[in-house]
Amino acid sequence: MNTLILVTVALLPAILLWFYIWAKDPKKEPTSQLLKAVLYGIIICVPIAFVEAWIQGAIFGDGEITTFFDTTIVSFFIAALPEETFKLLALWLILRKNPYYDEHFDGIVYAVCVGLGFAAVENISYFFRYEEYLMSLAIGRSLLAVPGHYAFAILMGYYYSIYTFVDDSPKVAACILLVPVLAHGIYDTLAMSGLVNELVGSIAFLVLIYFCIKMHKRAYRKVVALIEKDKNISSTT
Repeated sequence: MNTLILVTVALLPAILLWFYIWAKDPKKEPTSQLLKAVLYGIIICVPIAFVEAWIQGAIFGDGEITTFFDTTIVSFFIAALPEETFKLLALWLILRKNPYYDEHFDGIVYAVCVGLGFAAVENISYFFRYEEYLMSLAIGRSLLAVPGHYAFAILMGYYYSIYTFVDDSPKVAACILLVPVLAHGIYDTLAMSGLVNELVGSIAFLVLIYFCIKMHKRAYRKVVALIEKDKNISSTT
């Protein structure tokens, strides 16, 4: 397939979700800052790839993933934890001295930029690696994987803003990383179960659909909650 078409198909889900969250922002962030956040999401793909390869080698060596315990380890400790940790690091670097980070919803906006920057590159890598399965990949990753990273980012950005503007307790600080890691790990565990057993994988896929619906409903509530907080503050000033 033409490379341009392949890249366009890979990037489109992330671009559409980015525009959705951008449109929700009542007070738009500077384009330069948003592009910087997306760029950080792209850059972290490099260290993430090295860290994930190192962890997988340390745990499994040259062995194969053959059990559900293996897929759970891969999902949480080789995928979710490194990826969400580097996303958080990127988010912190962007927001720590950002004068435009002055509203609750900003945390979600910047986190989504980081998350979708990462998801876009991941999508491209999958499409080029498994080009022969392009149609199934395009459907699956457009409807599940990229929106998954979007939802993980919303959860991270929500708790980051709550920690910054509302409650700087250790509990909230822990939620900034642990909640998206938990959501990401559960997602990957369900998605990877088919590698071990096709029947269980089929059942897990149905559970995955249910999980994604619930996760996106929760993410949407977080979006609405922070927009309302900002509206309430602006109406009283």
